[in-house]
Amino acid sequence: MQSNRYIFLYASTMVVLVALVLSGAATLLRPLQERNMRIEKMQNILATINIEAPRGEAEALFNRYIVATRIVDHQGNDLEGDAFEVDLQDENRKDLPQRQLPLFLAEVEGKQFVVVPLRGNGLWGPIWGYVGLADDLTTIVGANFDHSSETPGLGAEIGDREFQDQFAGKKIFDEQGNFRPVRVIKGGAPAGDPHGVDGISGGTITSNGVTAMIRDGLSVYEPTFKNMKNL
Repeated sequence: MQSNRYIFLYASTMVVLVALVLSGAATLLRPLQERNMRIEKMQNILATINIEAPRGEAEALFNRYIVATRIVDHQGNDLEGDAFEVDLQDENRKDLPQRQLPLFLAEVEGKQFVVVPLRGNGLWGPIWGYVGLADDLTTIVGANFDHSSETPGLGAEIGDREFQDQFAGKKIFDEQGNFRPVRVIKGGAPAGDPHGVDGISGGTITSNGVTAMIRDGLSVYEPTFKNMKNL
């Protein structure tokens, strides 16, 4: 019969070995994981301007159509840094005057677009996405949303193309130039409403989270949009 001491030493050794193997695997896989995240981010940004980017072509297409990036503050002043590397989760924890706000400037067939990243909260966890704006900085040309843990068949539908397609053509300013972002409306948006899309049946809290994410995420860019319009 094996002694308790032997069993303890054997179990301890196996735990250490497994930990070393897992740690080594995580270290080796980290660069690949980071690259996959970069590629997915490029694909999502391009999706808002209606550019379909297969994984193997995403980087080349991103470099072709994203002609410039900017980081601005809440007053529209330019800041130094790489817009692609800004983490909105971290930035949203800061007081507004300390935030870095990234923008992606695109050109497709001679038309100019601006892509704005967004981050908010759903029912069970964070939600995030991108909104593409036409050169009037008022009309949405495309939207892309995703989540970490929303309920399949309910809130998770924010990641479905059918839901996202509703945002194309909607407005974030009214005819008087007042900020009026798109709302996700329970029971459905009125026909012809330029500021509303249909909510998700059974996904009210997630729908409200998208509304808040768009409102809060775009409102901080209002001075930037107005400055760009006046150029």
